[in-house]
Amino acid sequence: MPVALGVLVSGSGTILEAFLAAGLVPRVVASDRACRGLEVARAAGVEALLVERAAYGGFAGGFERERYSAELAAALAARDVGLVAMAGFGTVLAPSFFAAFPGRVLNTHPSLLPAFKGWHAVSATLAAGATETGCTVHVATEALDDGPILAQRRVPVLEGDDEARLHERIKAVERALYPEVVARALARLAAGREPADLALEREPA
Repeated sequence: MPVALGVLVSGSGTILEAFLAAGLVPRVVASDRACRGLEVARAAGVEALLVERAAYGGFAGGFERERYSAELAAALAARDVGLVAMAGFGTVLAPSFFAAFPGRVLNTHPSLLPAFKGWHAVSATLAAGATETGCTVHVATEALDDGPILAQRRVPVLEGDDEARLHERIKAVERALYPEVVARALARLAAGREPADLALEREPA
C-alpha cells in the first residue's frame, strides 16, 4: 500500500518543485510561516497547511518548541503521513516530533556529512579551504545534522567560488538526489522496511 509523504517547507519551495517534477506528490505540505512553498503546493493541488510559529511565541526567545512540535506531528499523523521530508524547513523541532515518526524523517544538508554540520556549512567549507563538498540526504534526528546517511553526492569547490555560487551548485545536485532517495524510502516503507535500510545500500559518493 502506498505510503503518504509529508513535506515541510519554509521558503521558496524549489525542493518541493523537484519532488513534484519527479512524480512525488505529497499528501500535505506544511510550513511554519507564510512562504512560496505553500503556493507551490496549492498550485499542484496539494493541501497547504500553515502551522505558524506566531501562535507559539514566534521567533523570539519565548518560542514554545515542544508545543509547536507536538501540534505539527499531530497534524501530519491525522493525515496518515508515513514519511516526512524536510525541504528547507526553518524550525528546529523537539525530540517528540522525531519520536512520533521514528526513523521516518528525512533531511538534506549542503556538505558531505559528518563534515561541516550546522547552518553555515557552505561558508565553513570555503573557510576551511576544502577542495570538494557535496550534498547529503540523511535520516533526521533530534541531534543536528545527525542520523544515518542515506546518500551523498560530491560537488567540487572551484577556484573563485563564493558562498552563493557554491551553494547554488550544491542545490542543483540536491534537487536531483533528494527526490531519488525519497522515492526509494517510500518504496522501502511500502515493502515493510525502514528508510535507514538505504544506508546499507548507498552508492559511494
